[in-house]
Amino acid sequence: MDKKESPQYVQTSLAGAMSMGLEKGRFLKGAGCTCLNLLLTYDTGCKASCSYCGLSHQRDECAAPTFIRVKWPTYELETIFQALDRHNPFKRACVSMITHSRAVTDTCTIISEVRSRTDLPVSGLLDPTVMRPDDMQAIKDAGADRVGIAIDAVTPELFDRHRGHGVNGPHRWEKYWQAVEQAVQVFGRYRTGVHLIVGLGETEQEMIKVIDRAYQIGALTHLFSFFPEAGSRLENHAQPPLGQYRRVQMARYLINEGIITAQDITFGAHGEVKDFGIDIEPYAKQGLAFMTSGCPDATGQVACNRPFGNERASEPMRNYPYWPDENDIAVISPQLWDGVERVGRS
Repeated sequence: MDKKESPQYVQTSLAGAMSMGLEKGRFLKGAGCTCLNLLLTYDTGCKASCSYCGLSHQRDECAAPTFIRVKWPTYELETIFQALDRHNPFKRACVSMITHSRAVTDTCTIISEVRSRTDLPVSGLLDPTVMRPDDMQAIKDAGADRVGIAIDAVTPELFDRHRGHGVNGPHRWEKYWQAVEQAVQVFGRYRTGVHLIVGLGETEQEMIKVIDRAYQIGALTHLFSFFPEAGSRLENHAQPPLGQYRRVQMARYLINEGIITAQDITFGAHGEVKDFGIDIEPYAKQGLAFMTSGCPDATGQVACNRPFGNERASEPMRNYPYWPDENDIAVISPQLWDGVERVGRS
Protein backbone atom coordinates (compact mmCIF):
# COMPACT_ATOMS: atom_id res chain seq x y z
CA MET A 1 0.00 0.00 0.00
CA ASP A 2 1.37 3.40 -0.99
CA LYS A 3 2.25 5.79 1.78
CA LYS A 4 0.10 8.90 1.98
CA GLU A 5 3.04 11.28 2.01
CA SER A 6 3.98 14.56 0.39
CA PRO A 7 4.29 15.67 -2.30
CA GLN A 8 1.48 13.43 -3.60
CA TYR A 9 -0.53 13.96 -0.41
CA VAL A 10 -1.04 16.99 1.83
CA GLN A 11 -3.07 17.94 4.84
CA THR A 12 -5.35 20.96 4.78
CA SER A 13 -7.18 22.79 7.54
CA LEU A 14 -10.73 21.82 8.36
CA ALA A 15 -11.81 25.32 7.28
CA GLY A 16 -10.09 24.88 3.93
CA ALA A 17 -11.64 21.46 3.41
CA MET A 18 -15.09 22.86 4.25
CA SER A 19 -14.62 25.69 1.77
CA MET A 20 -13.84 23.19 -1.00
CA GLY A 21 -16.82 21.01 -0.11
CA LEU A 22 -14.61 18.15 1.10
CA GLU A 23 -15.87 18.42 4.69
CA LYS A 24 -19.22 19.47 6.10
CA GLY A 25 -19.66 22.50 8.33
CA ARG A 26 -20.59 26.18 8.39
CA PHE A 27 -18.84 29.44 9.24
CA LEU A 28 -19.85 32.11 11.75
CA LYS A 29 -21.28 35.17 9.99
CA GLY A 30 -20.40 33.56 6.67
CA ALA A 31 -16.74 34.44 7.23
CA GLY A 32 -15.38 31.60 5.11
CA CYS A 33 -11.75 30.61 4.72
CA THR A 34 -9.85 32.68 2.18
CA CYS A 35 -6.43 30.97 2.28
CA LEU A 36 -5.86 27.37 1.23
CA ASN A 37 -3.32 25.97 3.68
CA LEU A 38 -1.45 22.89 2.48
CA LEU A 39 0.62 21.15 5.14
CA LEU A 40 3.31 18.59 4.30
CA THR A 41 2.70 15.16 5.72
CA TYR A 42 4.93 12.10 6.28
CA ASP A 43 4.42 8.77 8.00
CA THR A 44 7.28 9.57 10.37
CA GLY A 45 5.73 12.94 11.25
CA CYS A 46 7.53 16.09 12.31
CA LYS A 47 11.00 15.67 13.84
CA ALA A 48 10.55 18.70 16.11
CA SER A 49 9.13 18.56 19.62
CA CYS A 50 7.81 22.09 20.28
CA SER A 51 6.03 22.17 23.62
CA TYR A 52 2.80 23.75 22.34
CA CYS A 53 2.43 22.10 18.95
CA GLY A 54 -0.03 19.46 17.83
CA LEU A 55 2.53 18.14 15.34
CA SER A 56 5.23 17.43 17.94
CA HIS A 57 6.58 13.89 17.71
CA GLN A 58 6.37 13.79 21.53
CA ARG A 59 2.66 14.51 21.61
CA ASP A 60 0.38 12.11 23.46
CA GLU A 61 -0.81 9.69 20.77
CA CYS A 62 -4.11 9.18 22.59
CA ALA A 63 -5.12 12.81 21.98
CA ALA A 64 -7.26 13.68 18.97
CA PRO A 65 -4.95 14.92 16.18
CA THR A 66 -5.16 18.71 15.81
CA PHE A 67 -2.88 21.53 14.71
CA ILE A 68 -3.61 25.20 15.49
CA ARG A 69 -6.69 23.93 17.32
CA VAL A 70 -8.45 22.16 14.41
CA LYS A 71 -8.08 18.83 12.64
CA TRP A 72 -6.20 18.67 9.33
CA PRO A 73 -7.58 15.93 7.06
CA THR A 74 -5.24 14.36 4.50
CA TYR A 75 -6.03 14.43 0.78
CA GLU A 76 -4.30 13.53 -2.42
CA LEU A 77 -3.10 16.78 -3.99
CA GLU A 78 -4.93 15.85 -7.18
CA THR A 79 -8.20 15.64 -5.20
CA ILE A 80 -7.66 19.20 -4.01
CA PHE A 81 -7.02 20.45 -7.55
CA GLN A 82 -10.20 18.74 -8.75
CA ALA A 83 -12.14 20.40 -5.92
CA LEU A 84 -10.66 23.77 -6.85
CA ASP A 85 -11.72 23.27 -10.47
CA ARG A 86 -15.30 22.96 -9.23
CA HIS A 87 -15.16 25.79 -6.71
CA ASN A 88 -12.26 28.03 -5.72
CA PRO A 89 -13.18 30.52 -2.97
CA PHE A 90 -9.56 31.21 -2.01
CA LYS A 91 -7.45 34.33 -2.46
CA ARG A 92 -4.08 32.74 -1.64
CA ALA A 93 -2.48 29.36 -0.96
CA CYS A 94 0.20 28.59 1.62
CA VAL A 95 2.44 25.52 1.57
CA SER A 96 3.72 24.73 5.06
CA MET A 97 6.82 22.73 5.94
CA ILE A 98 7.33 20.46 8.90
CA THR A 99 10.74 19.40 10.21
CA HIS A 100 11.63 16.64 7.77
CA SER A 101 14.57 16.00 5.46
CA ARG A 102 12.38 16.16 2.32
CA ALA A 103 10.51 19.29 3.32
CA VAL A 104 12.28 21.81 1.09
CA THR A 105 12.16 19.69 -2.07
CA ASP A 106 8.52 18.75 -1.56
CA THR A 107 7.52 22.32 -0.72
CA CYS A 108 9.05 23.54 -3.98
CA THR A 109 7.23 20.78 -5.91
CA ILE A 110 3.85 21.63 -4.41
CA ILE A 111 4.31 25.39 -4.82
CA SER A 112 5.14 24.86 -8.48
CA GLU A 113 2.08 22.63 -8.94
CA VAL A 114 -0.26 25.15 -7.31
CA ARG A 115 1.12 27.99 -9.43
CA SER A 116 0.74 25.99 -12.64
CA ARG A 117 -2.79 24.74 -11.94
CA THR A 118 -4.43 27.71 -10.22
CA ASP A 119 -4.31 31.49 -10.38
CA LEU A 120 -3.60 31.76 -6.64
CA PRO A 121 -0.55 33.57 -5.26
CA VAL A 122 1.42 31.17 -3.06
CA SER A 123 3.24 31.63 0.23
CA GLY A 124 5.67 29.22 1.83
CA LEU A 125 5.69 28.70 5.60
CA LEU A 126 9.29 27.70 6.16
CA ASP A 127 11.30 25.63 8.62
CA PRO A 128 14.79 27.18 8.76
CA THR A 129 16.14 24.14 10.63
CA VAL A 130 16.04 21.98 7.48
CA MET A 131 17.07 24.71 5.02
CA ARG A 132 20.41 25.28 3.33
CA PRO A 133 21.69 28.68 2.08
CA ASP A 134 20.35 28.27 -1.48
CA ASP A 135 16.92 27.00 -0.47
CA MET A 136 15.34 30.43 0.03
CA GLN A 137 15.96 31.34 -3.59
CA ALA A 138 14.73 27.91 -4.71
CA ILE A 139 11.42 28.52 -2.95
CA LYS A 140 11.05 31.84 -4.72
CA ASP A 141 12.00 30.28 -8.05
CA ALA A 142 9.32 27.61 -7.51
CA GLY A 143 6.70 30.38 -7.51
CA ALA A 144 6.27 31.68 -3.97
CA ASP A 145 5.83 35.45 -3.73
CA ARG A 146 5.94 35.57 0.09
CA VAL A 147 7.16 33.44 2.98
CA GLY A 148 6.41 33.06 6.66
CA ILE A 149 8.77 32.01 9.44
CA ALA A 150 7.28 30.86 12.74
CA ILE A 151 9.63 32.08 15.45
CA ASP A 152 6.71 31.84 17.91
CA ALA A 153 8.58 32.44 21.21
CA VAL A 154 10.05 35.94 21.55
CA THR A 155 13.12 35.62 23.77
CA PRO A 156 16.12 33.32 23.31
CA GLU A 157 15.34 31.68 26.66
CA LEU A 158 11.68 31.00 25.85
CA PHE A 159 12.56 29.80 22.35
CA ASP A 160 15.10 27.36 23.76
CA ARG A 161 12.70 26.20 26.48
CA HIS A 162 9.78 25.53 24.14
CA ARG A 163 11.50 24.66 20.84
CA GLY A 164 15.15 23.86 21.51
CA HIS A 165 17.18 22.19 24.23
CA GLY A 166 14.32 22.38 26.75
CA VAL A 167 12.30 19.85 24.76
CA ASN A 168 15.21 18.07 23.05
CA GLY A 169 14.20 19.89 19.89
CA PRO A 170 16.35 20.83 16.88
CA HIS A 171 15.40 24.49 16.46
CA ARG A 172 17.80 27.33 17.27
CA TRP A 173 16.98 31.02 17.83
CA GLU A 174 19.89 32.38 15.78
CA LYS A 175 19.08 30.14 12.80
CA TYR A 176 15.51 31.43 12.67
CA TRP A 177 16.49 35.11 12.73
CA GLN A 178 19.14 34.49 10.08
CA ALA A 179 16.37 33.01 7.93
CA VAL A 180 14.20 36.10 8.45
CA GLU A 181 17.01 38.35 7.27
CA GLN A 182 17.72 36.13 4.28
CA ALA A 183 14.02 35.99 3.35
CA VAL A 184 13.86 39.80 3.33
CA GLN A 185 16.89 39.88 1.01
CA VAL A 186 15.39 37.32 -1.39
CA PHE A 187 11.70 38.35 -1.39
CA GLY A 188 12.02 42.06 -0.63
CA ARG A 189 10.97 44.20 2.33
CA TYR A 190 7.66 43.41 4.00
CA ARG A 191 7.08 40.24 2.01
CA THR A 192 8.14 38.03 4.92
CA GLY A 193 5.81 37.26 7.83
CA VAL A 194 7.17 36.44 11.28
CA HIS A 195 4.72 34.29 13.26
CA LEU A 196 4.61 35.04 16.99
CA ILE A 197 2.52 33.40 19.72
CA VAL A 198 1.30 35.52 22.63
CA GLY A 199 1.16 33.63 25.91
CA LEU A 200 4.29 31.48 26.12
CA GLY A 201 5.59 33.30 29.20
CA GLU A 202 6.74 36.60 27.72
CA THR A 203 5.78 40.10 28.83
CA GLU A 204 3.92 42.48 26.56
CA GLN A 205 7.10 44.55 26.32
CA GLU A 206 9.18 41.57 25.20
CA MET A 207 6.60 40.67 22.56
CA ILE A 208 6.32 44.21 21.23
CA LYS A 209 10.09 44.66 21.06
CA VAL A 210 10.29 41.61 18.78
CA ILE A 211 7.43 42.92 16.62
CA ASP A 212 9.43 46.12 16.28
CA ARG A 213 12.65 44.20 15.57
CA ALA A 214 11.00 42.29 12.74
CA TYR A 215 9.58 45.49 11.24
CA GLN A 216 12.97 47.22 11.33
CA ILE A 217 14.51 44.23 9.51
CA GLY A 218 11.79 44.47 6.86
CA ALA A 219 9.35 41.77 7.99
CA LEU A 220 5.76 42.01 9.15
CA THR A 221 4.29 40.12 12.10
CA HIS A 222 1.49 37.55 12.01
CA LEU A 223 0.07 37.20 15.50
CA PHE A 224 -1.37 34.13 17.22
CA SER A 225 -2.86 33.70 20.68
CA PHE A 226 -1.67 30.58 22.49
CA PHE A 227 -4.23 27.78 22.58
CA PRO A 228 -3.58 24.62 24.63
CA GLU A 229 -3.38 21.70 22.21
CA ALA A 230 -4.60 18.46 23.76
CA GLY A 231 -1.75 16.01 24.14
CA SER A 232 0.99 18.64 23.92
CA ARG A 233 3.33 19.48 26.80
CA LEU A 234 1.36 22.70 27.33
CA GLU A 235 -2.12 21.19 27.20
CA ASN A 236 -2.81 22.57 30.71
CA HIS A 237 -1.15 25.96 30.13
CA ALA A 238 -3.57 28.90 30.37
CA GLN A 239 -4.39 31.13 27.42
CA PRO A 240 -3.07 34.69 27.74
CA PRO A 241 -5.50 37.20 29.29
CA LEU A 242 -7.66 38.81 26.63
CA GLY A 243 -6.50 42.30 27.60
CA GLN A 244 -2.89 41.30 27.07
CA TYR A 245 -3.67 39.96 23.62
CA ARG A 246 -5.69 43.03 22.61
CA ARG A 247 -2.87 45.40 23.59
CA VAL A 248 -0.32 43.38 21.64
CA GLN A 249 -2.69 43.29 18.65
CA MET A 250 -2.95 47.06 18.73
CA ALA A 251 0.82 47.47 19.04
CA ARG A 252 1.42 45.07 16.15
CA TYR A 253 -0.99 46.98 13.94
CA LEU A 254 0.46 50.40 14.75
CA ILE A 255 4.06 49.21 14.27
CA ASN A 256 3.39 47.31 11.06
CA GLU A 257 1.57 50.32 9.64
CA GLY A 258 4.56 52.53 10.45
CA ILE A 259 2.50 54.69 12.84
CA ILE A 260 4.62 54.14 15.97
CA THR A 261 7.68 52.21 17.13
CA ALA A 262 8.17 50.26 20.34
CA GLN A 263 10.01 53.26 21.77
CA ASP A 264 6.81 55.32 21.67
CA ILE A 265 5.05 52.94 24.07
CA THR A 266 5.09 53.36 27.84
CA PHE A 267 5.33 50.10 29.79
CA GLY A 268 4.56 49.38 33.42
CA ALA A 269 6.67 47.63 36.03
CA HIS A 270 5.61 44.19 34.76
CA GLY A 271 6.09 44.99 31.08
CA GLU A 272 2.42 45.78 30.46
CA VAL A 273 1.41 48.50 28.01
CA LYS A 274 0.31 51.64 29.84
CA ASP A 275 0.17 54.09 26.94
CA PHE A 276 0.75 53.84 23.18
CA GLY A 277 2.03 57.40 22.83
CA ILE A 278 -0.85 58.38 20.55
CA ASP A 279 -4.64 58.47 20.66
CA ILE A 280 -5.59 54.92 19.69
CA GLU A 281 -9.37 55.41 19.79
CA PRO A 282 -9.67 55.94 16.01
CA TYR A 283 -7.75 52.74 15.36
CA ALA A 284 -9.77 50.79 17.92
CA LYS A 285 -13.02 51.96 16.29
CA GLN A 286 -11.69 51.03 12.87
CA GLY A 287 -11.23 47.41 13.99
CA LEU A 288 -8.46 46.32 11.63
CA ALA A 289 -6.03 45.78 14.51
CA PHE A 290 -8.16 42.93 15.85
CA MET A 291 -8.48 40.99 12.61
CA THR A 292 -6.37 37.94 11.83
CA SER A 293 -2.92 39.00 10.66
CA GLY A 294 -1.48 37.05 7.76
CA CYS A 295 -0.41 37.15 4.12
CA PRO A 296 -2.56 39.37 1.89
CA ASP A 297 -4.53 38.81 -1.29
CA ALA A 298 -3.94 40.69 -4.54
CA THR A 299 -5.70 43.79 -3.16
CA GLY A 300 -3.63 43.95 0.04
CA GLN A 301 -6.40 42.62 2.31
CA VAL A 302 -5.62 39.70 4.61
CA ALA A 303 -6.15 36.38 2.84
CA CYS A 304 -4.93 34.06 5.60
CA ASN A 305 -7.85 34.61 7.99
CA ARG A 306 -7.69 31.24 9.86
CA PRO A 307 -11.28 31.07 11.22
CA PHE A 308 -11.26 29.92 14.87
CA GLY A 309 -7.57 29.04 14.80
CA ASN A 310 -7.10 30.61 18.25
CA GLU A 311 -10.30 29.87 20.13
CA ARG A 312 -13.43 27.76 20.27
CA ALA A 313 -16.66 29.17 18.87
CA SER A 314 -17.98 29.39 22.46
CA GLU A 315 -15.08 31.64 23.54
CA PRO A 316 -14.41 35.34 22.92
CA MET A 317 -13.04 35.93 19.43
CA ARG A 318 -9.33 36.72 19.51
CA ASN A 319 -8.51 36.99 15.80
CA TYR A 320 -11.53 38.18 13.84
CA PRO A 321 -11.65 36.41 10.44
CA TYR A 322 -13.82 39.25 9.12
CA TRP A 323 -13.86 43.02 9.59
CA PRO A 324 -15.40 43.67 13.04
CA ASP A 325 -18.64 45.62 12.89
CA GLU A 326 -19.98 48.13 15.43
CA ASN A 327 -21.34 45.40 17.67
CA ASP A 328 -17.99 43.62 17.64
CA ILE A 329 -16.15 46.85 18.46
CA ALA A 330 -18.48 47.41 21.41
CA VAL A 331 -17.30 44.04 22.75
CA ILE A 332 -13.61 44.60 21.94
CA SER A 333 -13.18 48.14 23.31
CA PRO A 334 -13.50 47.34 27.05
CA GLN A 335 -11.21 44.32 26.57
CA LEU A 336 -8.35 46.52 25.38
CA TRP A 337 -7.47 47.88 28.80
CA ASP A 338 -8.60 44.91 30.85
CA GLY A 339 -6.16 44.13 33.65
CA VAL A 340 -4.11 47.34 33.57
CA GLU A 341 -4.37 50.85 34.93
CA ARG A 342 -3.73 52.94 31.86
CA VAL A 343 -2.01 56.30 31.81
CA GLY A 344 -1.71 59.10 29.29
CA ARG A 345 -4.11 59.86 26.47
CA SER A 346 -4.52 56.47 24.73
